[in-house]
Amino acid sequence: MKYAMVVFSMVVLGLTSVAQKPTGSTVYRHVVLFSFKATSSVAEVENVAKGFAALYGKVPQVKAFEWGVNNSPENLNQGFTHCFVLSFSSEKDLADYQLHPAHLDFQKLLKPHMDKVFVVDYWAK
Repeated sequence: MKYAMVVFSMVVLGLTSVAQKPTGSTVYRHVVLFSFKATSSVAEVENVAKGFAALYGKVPQVKAFEWGVNNSPENLNQGFTHCFVLSFSSEKDLADYQLHPAHLDFQKLLKPHMDKVFVVDYWAK
């Protein structure tokens, strides 16, 4: 029933083509949220965040980068504490970024500390 409501809402709101690039859109966003293992220290998590931030400038496809630590009073984050938002000019640029040696090195830094990851990619409107 929930699925039917989501599909119905998407159709009513005109969201059936969310995967397509909107006319005039020039920014493709890559949103990444992490939860970290309880065994990882604060310093190790900070090192991962700094490592992710360091990709901006190393990977030319990344046009903009920002990040932050959740501080929402709603407590709906489901354990995800860190949010990273990267901007690209195209889906191809995101794909190239994901194969870039600096990104692959970052994944090695992240892997021992990551508990869960949640990713959303979209064309900004």
